[in-house]
Amino acid sequence: MDSDRELLIGNPTDTQNEAINRNYDSVNDTEELSVENRANKLPQYVATISATLSALSAGVVLGWTSPISDDIKSGKYNHIAVNENEIGWIGSFTTLGALTFGLITGKICDVIGRKSTLILLIIPFGLGWILILWANNLTMLYFGRCITGIAAGACSIAAPLYINEIAQKEIRGALGSYFQLMVTVGILYAYCFGKFLTIDNYTVMCSLVPAAFVCIFIFQPETPLYYLKTNQYDKAVAALKHLRGNNYNVQAEIQALDNSLTATDSSISDIFNRRTVKPMAIVLALMFFQQFGGVNAIIFYTSHIFDEAHVYVLDAKTASIVVAVMQVIATFISSLIVDKAGRKVLLIGSTLVMSISCLLLGLFFSLKYRTAIDSNTMNSLGFLPVLSLCLYIIAFSLGLGPIPWIIPSEIFNSDIKGIATSFVGSFNWFLAFVITKFYLDVETVIGQDTSFYIFAVMCSDVIGCLFSYFILPETKGKTSEEIQNALNT
Repeated sequence: MDSDRELLIGNPTDTQNEAINRNYDSVNDTEELSVENRANKLPQYVATISATLSALSAGVVLGWTSPISDDIKSGKYNHIAVNENEIGWIGSFTTLGALTFGLITGKICDVIGRKSTLILLIIPFGLGWILILWANNLTMLYFGRCITGIAAGACSIAAPLYINEIAQKEIRGALGSYFQLMVTVGILYAYCFGKFLTIDNYTVMCSLVPAAFVCIFIFQPETPLYYLKTNQYDKAVAALKHLRGNNYNVQAEIQALDNSLTATDSSISDIFNRRTVKPMAIVLALMFFQQFGGVNAIIFYTSHIFDEAHVYVLDAKTASIVVAVMQVIATFISSLIVDKAGRKVLLIGSTLVMSISCLLLGLFFSLKYRTAIDSNTMNSLGFLPVLSLCLYIIAFSLGLGPIPWIIPSEIFNSDIKGIATSFVGSFNWFLAFVITKFYLDVETVIGQDTSFYIFAVMCSDVIGCLFSYFILPETKGKTSEEIQNALNT
């Protein structure tokens, strides 16, 4: 350990304190230690909200197709006529782009930093939206969706990493859930503008969101952990002081962060050794439960589902907005209680209600297409799809939506966190691609009712609850060392 590092993270003598004051522009150590060591949480919330505007940008990308899918099929978007299969590709190319680039995002974060990676996402976001706006053929539309998907996938890796590394453990879960919260806000943004604007103006409004993100986030600090990994100890101190406030002595936390690091660089092979197999199995299982519960099929094709249900209580676009509002509210509530209730309780309750909701939705379509119930009776049941999807989205947003994105950054060691979260994120986007691409095809073959019965089984209350109760470690309020000890017991 070099002398600068010893001065920064050791137990300083009077002489060393003078050096710390000189080299790192710290406040007087004696005065600082006499103040109650309280962290200011506001800068952490500001930094988190700024970073997760990238997630809002991703949510807009995910929600773009839903309110205008019928318009696209009829050739109203830039006079590009598409069929049902091509609509599926327009939706799923986003997840395909996210899948391909997600594998390397963690490594990029380790090389240039979490903040720089997030800021550079303006390039794929901007290029993708330009292609979509000026598309005059289906290929340009495909490429635009794929490139914006690259940005969405990258932010799903970089933003949770950034948040995890700036948050103190007492509010780490709450701040971590802001990623999913902002994704839902982005989807709501898309649904609202998609209903009230022309298709061209709607697309322009979607394309402006990434620029707003960069303009706001650029003023936030890099994570202290990244600075320590790259031997920039003075910047690590300055960043932590910015995030915790002046009434906080950063030395103990800097020491803990430094102790969590190793001197070796990680590679993809490091995430498959015996030490990491358990946390990797846990997060992969969480991602499987999340995606095969059908959430992306519902988000991408909400309007389509309501159209098929012939819901007359609300028009399809308004019903989609109602569902999106429920999603935002429930995810916000989750952010308030995740550090109090814990991850396990929310996951168990989430999987139970999601399964029941899918069963109710499947039952509605069974009554509609497989029985001789008259149209008046079915019209009277028009509330059921709206109720079922609202319950589904609320349950998903309280647990199975945000928590799988929180857990990876919590349970992986610092030395492999970047590459491991990249692999997990890519796995999630691969599952999302499978669901979004083939949902309409499968629905055509087996019927909407059967597809929702399958979703009910995939996010099975039995399997999901047993997994959450017996295998998933509770991480609320725990340090990285405490979580690793729990994993190894």
